[in-house]
Amino acid sequence: MVEKPDAEPKPLTSEIRFEEGDFHALSERLAGDRQYDDARLMTRRKLGTLGKQAVERLAQGGLEFVSRTSLHTPNSFNGMRVKRIWTYLVRSKAEKTRLKRTLGADLAKDLDAAYRNAYLCLAIEADALEVSLRLHPEAWYDGQNLVNRTRREGLDGWLAELNRLDGFYLKMHDWKGEWRLGSLDRSALKEFLSFYKPGEHRLSVERRWPVPPGARGAALGPEAPLELLDQLHRLASLYRFTAWSEHSDFLFSGS
Repeated sequence: MVEKPDAEPKPLTSEIRFEEGDFHALSERLAGDRQYDDARLMTRRKLGTLGKQAVERLAQGGLEFVSRTSLHTPNSFNGMRVKRIWTYLVRSKAEKTRLKRTLGADLAKDLDAAYRNAYLCLAIEADALEVSLRLHPEAWYDGQNLVNRTRREGLDGWLAELNRLDGFYLKMHDWKGEWRLGSLDRSALKEFLSFYKPGEHRLSVERRWPVPPGARGAALGPEAPLELLDQLHRLASLYRFTAWSEHSDFLFSGS
């Protein structure tokens, strides 16, 4: 039986290792070529396997996630071009249920869509690898939770969480500017918050590794997937601080 394109592919049981073809099939020239669907499916399976490994590892620290992968075939959702494949870790069904109780039926009716939740992401593109924490504009619940927390507690807690992530950058929407973490100061964070509006802007904390053709040696080695998992795990504390949970409940002003 042929799997549906939107069905989660089976994880791999062998060692995960990126190959030249993983990047090549996402290139500008081949992103819309259906002949490379099988190659992209293999890439998707690699990321899906890493996602499940990340879920297991983060569960040891008390964070409940489920993992999913993006489509590997050209379709209307990606403009008929697959230029990026990712696995994302989103709050578990139990955590969504707790949030729904807090929000009420009307506000929570669309919460099941993954992008309406803060999520951790591991992605591959034709010339880059990426690890990130992302809040879509429609994940306003988590964005507002973060903003309210900084208003009630001040900036020091968030600033400390961000500056533990040297090598990562704080970014907003499609702005060209970015805030380098590790040495971020209060004035820069205040500047960010003066512009950021949950429900309107995308927020991300991300680290990207350029891997252009001819310079992919490190990305093709056996240590690369392990490094991505390690970097994803570094985001756990920031996720815990940012996203709504019973232990980080700042969604409403009276919380």
